[in-house]
Amino acid sequence: MNIIDEFDTICAISTPLGTGGVGVIRISGTDSFSIAKKIFSNPKFEPRKFNHGWIIDGECKIDEVIVLPFFAPNSYTGEDVVEIQCHGGVNVVKNILNLILKNGARLAEKGEFTKRAFLNKRMDLSQAEAVADIIHSKTSEFAKVSMKNLSGVLKEKINEIRNSIFDVLSRITAGIDFPEDVREPEYDYLIEEFEKIISQIDKILSASNTSNIFRQGVSVAIVGKPNVGKSSLFNSLLNLDRAIVTDIAGTTRDVLRETLDLGIPVTLLDTAGIREGENNDIDKVEEIGVKYSIQSISDADLVLFVYDSSLGLNDEDKKVLELLKDKNYILIGNKSDLTSSKQEDAVYISAKTGDGIEELKKLITQKVCNIEPDSLEFVTNTRQQTCLSKAKASLEQALLASRLNELQDLISIDVKSAILALDELTGELITDEILDNIFEHFCIGK
Repeated sequence: MNIIDEFDTICAISTPLGTGGVGVIRISGTDSFSIAKKIFSNPKFEPRKFNHGWIIDGECKIDEVIVLPFFAPNSYTGEDVVEIQCHGGVNVVKNILNLILKNGARLAEKGEFTKRAFLNKRMDLSQAEAVADIIHSKTSEFAKVSMKNLSGVLKEKINEIRNSIFDVLSRITAGIDFPEDVREPEYDYLIEEFEKIISQIDKILSASNTSNIFRQGVSVAIVGKPNVGKSSLFNSLLNLDRAIVTDIAGTTRDVLRETLDLGIPVTLLDTAGIREGENNDIDKVEEIGVKYSIQSISDADLVLFVYDSSLGLNDEDKKVLELLKDKNYILIGNKSDLTSSKQEDAVYISAKTGDGIEELKKLITQKVCNIEPDSLEFVTNTRQQTCLSKAKASLEQALLASRLNELQDLISIDVKSAILALDELTGELITDEILDNIFEHFCIGK
């Protein structure tokens, strides 16, 4: 996008296309109100008041609408904004959008409304990225945590850390520039401050793995020999009859995939029973299914190994279990309703009656996520984690130099680098390439 385009008046449909109760078209830019007045029958725009009327094209009425005016800078983008709420429906919203385009606006690019909000200082880059996280969140828990970032929790914490670093840098700089009036800070003070700030950054980074799991999800494979209840467990976890269940060995031939919301997004895999063929009793299709099952074990973040607890762990089970020796897995004794015998290291469930299923769901979450969702202060993405790691590395270098009593003007170089890394995180210092890449992942209309 060239610099002239940044000041265009833009428009887009902000609700999903399709049949619905309401459709929303958003206009943002200096010509928003003048365009709206050309196509709206009741253009008496006042702050904090909505307008009811008709969208018109000359003498032709297009739709009866509600129009919400937002005057700069008190709008989402920081510019003059007009939001038109019309009846939902593909043709209705498209007709209104085309009318707006005909009267001087251009179609917004992906994420351009939020990009303008960032450029106009309505939010920092971490808040803008939180908007994308909320839109693309795969679970309700991730949406809640992302909302914390949108409210400015991460922004405030980063600014707090930055201010602490800047305070140290100011003292070093004052001692270097005005040696006759100001003494350089003691090295013990520098060591203490650097250790404290590094600890704060570590606290944020400690949740990086959980943040990535919330965003990307995990893969959980259900494996075991045939007829132990893998497909029944698959259906029970999903609470629907997704997989075919019979007492015939080898019913499942392919890998079935479904998404499960456990607070984190889980891709649940139901696999073919793993067994060795004897007397050619495995056909070609089942043999391929077994290979897929073994590959699923390799690819999965967590494996649910299922055996028939009414029969106990036999040699066939142990052969499959041997494949999991280097994997994160849960040992599950199914058909607990048929036996009272229990193995100490196993989780007992009945996929048929539902006993133990809720407890198993909690255990799955604990196994793949070392932090409870409710305890997360905020989530970070890969870009933010990289910026924090760069800041930490610079501070660790400054800390080492302070312990060696090196010249403080050299120490200040690393301290400045730490500040620049945090400025990159919040967007105070950012390249056009990074900015375009971030907003490319937004939808048009946001």
